[in-house]
Amino acid sequence: MTANEDRIRALPIWQGSVSIEPMHGGISNESYLVTDGAGKHVVRFGKDYPFHHVFRDREVMTARAAHQAGFAPELQYSEPGIMVSAYIGARTYGPEDVRANPERIARLMRQFHEEMPRHVSGPGFMFWVFHVIRDYARTLERGGSRKVPELPSYLALAEELERAQAPLPIVFGHNDLLPANFLDDGQRLWLIDFEYAGFSTAMFDLAGTASNAGMTQEQSLSLLTAYFGREPDLPMLRSHAAMQCASLLREAMWSMVSELHLNAPGADYVVYTGENLARLDAALDRYRTTYGKTPS
Repeated sequence: MTANEDRIRALPIWQGSVSIEPMHGGISNESYLVTDGAGKHVVRFGKDYPFHHVFRDREVMTARAAHQAGFAPELQYSEPGIMVSAYIGARTYGPEDVRANPERIARLMRQFHEEMPRHVSGPGFMFWVFHVIRDYARTLERGGSRKVPELPSYLALAEELERAQAPLPIVFGHNDLLPANFLDDGQRLWLIDFEYAGFSTAMFDLAGTASNAGMTQEQSLSLLTAYFGREPDLPMLRSHAAMQCASLLREAMWSMVSELHLNAPGADYVVYTGENLARLDAALDRYRTTYGKTPS
């Protein structure tokens, strides 16, 4: 029996005997499926990660707000380092599911952006990907990352992509829309994992959804059209393409920082860094081929 399993069994919420099964797929946190007399639950371990701007008290607040607003399973219990949520028996999306459902996902995203500000509480947290990239660069430099020689080029690229952003209203974003954070129970979609949720513009969620799922330009256009209720104009298309590059740059730098600070079972952050840099190169080539380099 592992230390995590010992801690799970010691939680004061179970009814009767419990069985514990590890859940796979996470690259920063460990999760378990727990069955007791009341049913099934998901137990997720996770500490504060200041180097990733992740603070669990804020995540707990957001998870509760998301359940209250109808977007997430119920958070049944929390204590420092651990969260217990209801298990809803839904299918986890893969990239192909996201690509096949751009309109459905756009509707969910729009509802989340509009409804969540009515439910979140406490100090407002701003997630701005270009600030995150700049702060990651400082963390990587201080930590002696193997990628320090590349940091000036990453920062210059982030400035270029930031200049390409079209003005949009502030919404409350999820900011980590990997395919696996969408669940489908056969009737509706759910969202999970709110580590990075905070106020932003819609463009990061729209771009992250597209880039993380490998959407084609046609699929991205369907996503944007469904979200905004009209076909996007040229500045919005440029903004979206640039933000996809920013999303991939941030994911690559997230992995570089994780190389220094995390050691999740089964995660190879060096490989993940390389994968995201390769995807960034491809996305940046498409962006500049279509729109040219953003003027200074």
